[in-house]
Amino acid sequence: MDASTDIILAFDAYGTLLSTESIAKRLASHFGSDKAATIAQTWRKYQLEYTWRLNSMNKYEPFSSVTRNSLQHALAEASVSLDSKAIDSLMNAYNTLSLFPDVPPLFSHLESNPAIHAVVFSNGTNDMISASLSQSPDLSPHAHLFKDVVVVEPVQKFKPCPEVYQHLCKKVGKEGIPADVWLISGNPFDVVGANAIGMRSCWVDRSGAGWQDGLVEGEKGRPTVTVKGLDEVVGTVQDFVNKR
Repeated sequence: MDASTDIILAFDAYGTLLSTESIAKRLASHFGSDKAATIAQTWRKYQLEYTWRLNSMNKYEPFSSVTRNSLQHALAEASVSLDSKAIDSLMNAYNTLSLFPDVPPLFSHLESNPAIHAVVFSNGTNDMISASLSQSPDLSPHAHLFKDVVVVEPVQKFKPCPEVYQHLCKKVGKEGIPADVWLISGNPFDVVGANAIGMRSCWVDRSGAGWQDGLVEGEKGRPTVTVKGLDEVVGTVQDFVNKR
C-alpha cells in the first residue's frame, strides 16, 4: 500500500455491508413473518447493547458469544424458544447474511479505483468475518477487493471504544494520523466513535432521515460526509479529498 496516496476506507460489516434484517427470513420459518421481524430487530438491539455494557464493565466476550446470548434474550422477551440445533443454524446464517441493495455498485467502483485501499472493520470475530467473506454468496466473489480485515479481538473492546479505532489506524499504517482513515458506517454510534479520535467518517443514511444523534455537539459529533447508499461512497469521498 502506498500510504501517501491511497484513500483508506474502512467498511463496517454488520448494518453497513451486511443486512442483519435478512436473518428475519430464517426466523420466519419458526415463528411467522411478523413475529420474526420483531425478534430479529430485538436481537440486533441487544447485540449492540451487550457490547456497550461489556465496554462499560471493562469486560470482553467474543462477538460470537454476544450474538448467541443476545438471540437468547430476544427469544425470551418474545416468550418463545428454539432448540440448540435451530440456534446453531441461525448462528451459521450470520455467515451468509445478504448485502444491502446499494452494495453491488460499490464493488465495481473499488475495482476501477486502485487508489482506494478498502478494508473491513468490524466488531465481529475474525472467524465470523472470514466466514462471511468466503461463504456469503453475495459477498464472497468480491472479497478480494478488501485488502485486509480488521477486527476488535486483539483489543478486547468493542466500538465505539477509542482503542478500537486506534487499532484500526495502526493496522492500516496510519498510527498517529487518524484523519487519513475513513470509517464507512451506517451506525451513528460508530461514526461518533471514529470522529472522537480524529478519523474522517462517511455515514450511510439509507432511511434519508438525516443526522439525529445528539451525543456530541458540533462538527465532531457529525459525519464528515453523508451518503444515501454505499454506491455513493467512493465518488463522495474522492470529491471531498480533491477539494482539500
